Amino acid sequence: MRRVRYSVAMSLDGYIAGPNGEFDWITPDPDVDFAAMFKAYDTLLMGRKTYELTRTHKGPGMPGMSVYVISRTLSPEDCPNVTIVRDPAPLVTELKRQPGKEIWLFGGGDLFRSLLEANLVDTVEVAIAPVLLGGGLPVLPETSARHTLKLASHQLYPKTGTLGLSYDLVGSGAA
Repeated sequence: MRRVRYSVAMSLDGYIAGPNGEFDWITPDPDVDFAAMFKAYDTLLMGRKTYELTRTHKGPGMPGMSVYVISRTLSPEDCPNVTIVRDPAPLVTELKRQPGKEIWLFGGGDLFRSLLEANLVDTVEVAIAPVLLGGGLPVLPETSARHTLKLASHQLYPKTGTLGLSYDLVGSGAA
C-alpha cells in the first residue's frame, strides 16, 4: 500500500509559515538532494492556500506527478493541470490502494490535520529551520486527537543548521 508523507519545513517554534504566510525564512540547504526526493513521489496533495501560493511562484508544475488540490472554492476550469477535489479522505483512501510511488502531502496545516484525524498520514517529515518566528501558521492546527510518532530517521545539515526528522505514525490507521 502506498504511503502518505507529510513533508514540510518548520521553524524551531513550530510554524510552517510566518504571520502573513511568508516563507522567506526557509533557506534551501545545498546538501539536500531534491531531485532524489522528488523521484520518490508520483502524487502531490495540497490545500487551496498552498496551491494559490505556488501559483504566484510559477508552481505547482511537478512533471511526472499527479497534482490534487483540496478546495471547496476553486473551480476546475480556473486550475489547469491539477485536479480539484472537495473531500480529501475518499480520494486519499483510493490513492493509497492504487499502485504507484509515495504520496506527498505538501504544506497546508489544515489539510494535514484533516488527513491525520482520518488516519491517512503514514509519515511526518519536518525540516526544522534554525529560526524563531514568534507566530504564524502552526505545523498542526489545533486538534482533539493525540498521535504517537516513532523516529524513523534524522539528518543534520551543518551548512544551514537545518535538522531533518522523519517519524512514522504509531497506533493509528496508517500503514
